[in-house]
Amino acid sequence: MKKLRTRVRVLAAVFGGLAVIVAVQLAAVGKETASAKVNVEKSALSPDVKAATSLAPIVKKATPSVVNISSTRTIRMQQMLPPWFDDPRLRRFFGWEDDGRRGRRSQTHRSQSLGSGIIVSEDGYILTNNHVVEGADKDGVEVALSDGKTKYTAKVVGTDPRTEVALLKVEATGLPAITLADSDKLEVGDLVLAVGNPFGVGQSVTKGIISALGRANLPGGPVTEYEDFIQTDAPINQGNSGGPLVDAQGRLIGINTFIASPSGASAGVGFAIPVNLAKSVMDRLLKDGKVTRGYLGLLLQQEITPDLAKEFKLPDQNGALVSQVMEDTPAAKAGIKEGDVIIEFDGKKVSDFRHLRLMASQTAPDTKVTLKIIRDGRERTVTATVGEMPDDETLATRGRPEEKDESKVDALVGVEVTDLDNDSRSQFEIPARIRGALVTKVDEDSEAYDAGLRPGDVIMEMNRQTVENADKAIELSGKVESSRVLLRVWSNGGSRFMVVTNSKRK
Repeated sequence: MKKLRTRVRVLAAVFGGLAVIVAVQLAAVGKETASAKVNVEKSALSPDVKAATSLAPIVKKATPSVVNISSTRTIRMQQMLPPWFDDPRLRRFFGWEDDGRRGRRSQTHRSQSLGSGIIVSEDGYILTNNHVVEGADKDGVEVALSDGKTKYTAKVVGTDPRTEVALLKVEATGLPAITLADSDKLEVGDLVLAVGNPFGVGQSVTKGIISALGRANLPGGPVTEYEDFIQTDAPINQGNSGGPLVDAQGRLIGINTFIASPSGASAGVGFAIPVNLAKSVMDRLLKDGKVTRGYLGLLLQQEITPDLAKEFKLPDQNGALVSQVMEDTPAAKAGIKEGDVIIEFDGKKVSDFRHLRLMASQTAPDTKVTLKIIRDGRERTVTATVGEMPDDETLATRGRPEEKDESKVDALVGVEVTDLDNDSRSQFEIPARIRGALVTKVDEDSEAYDAGLRPGDVIMEMNRQTVENADKAIELSGKVESSRVLLRVWSNGGSRFMVVTNSKRK
């Protein structure tokens, strides 16, 4: 019993000692923490530092004008059902409706689209992308302000699929409208911010620069006819569509539209519609209730190649080469001819055919403009009164077919031609007004094939001389002394120029 009491006392002494040691150590830690010196500065960034490093002032200026847009559309699907589904109770259970045809039923469901928009006027006008609200049900567009609480039902004032722009209106006053900048004055390298609601997580801001200007005909982009995209590396994701791209002063310079990405997520290649283009669409919608566009009446060469630049005595490959002037149009009345190269439109340089088409389309009908052109290597200036774009831009019409002529062959090396006749006009949809020699064969290893000449094309001119028929084409080809032949051909609904190397005279 004595031994047991002794062991208990020893254990008590040991544990007591450990407790004392732990207590001393804790006290030491507490003492050390209490004596640590920590520098704390609770003031905000100094104005100088904030001005030099923070983008918060820009964000505070721009973000109140950004809205979230939710649109709903009703989609009706039709399906052929097996006989055993032809029971009212089953149809009611699956939500199928009778569409009036035996064995067919239709079903409707609502699809929702999320995007962003920008308030551009205090009385409730909002710019966004066409695809954000396309096909939306009446009263199916909801707009939420940046506070996340204030919501409105928006009316779709108008849309323009050709530019991917849409204009909405909410019944409100005193809204925080953004300031619009002049997108013609942007430069590559300018700082930009993209604002939107990516993936529905809430309003977000990303930073980047302008990577390029004047982008068009982009792979994977929206199907639009008038393109002049701003490219940026500011991250843009799903839900940013329709949101603003702003400059370093918080001014609107573009409407974010789409990205180029192999994965669907931002890869640093995003595109925005310039604000000047969006504003011109908005102004037309408000003034005319539709988008009216300026019109000259020209068909333009899609590209000025180095060979074409040499043939037309151009200093470079800039400008828009006129391949056809439509009859009784502003261009025809101004004296513009096939083969002219338009290098300036109302004082602005023309880079290519898309640029000219865009500038003309943004000009109000009945406006007088000056065009600087190069003809036969010399500059000259003409004045044109811009017309209004017809509803159908395909102005070529098919006329009465001509009588068949005898076949002719061997106009150029590797090329066979014949006269136009009833059957060929019908087969290749060649209008009656088109005159020339029909190409019936082009050897695939010929220079003409490499230049783009194909069966079904019509040779209208050779070295700027008119080709009325196949005989004339053969005659002119025999007189070619140089190693290059300049052809004007009709193809796929329009005319264009091409340069073919004459292998016989290399």
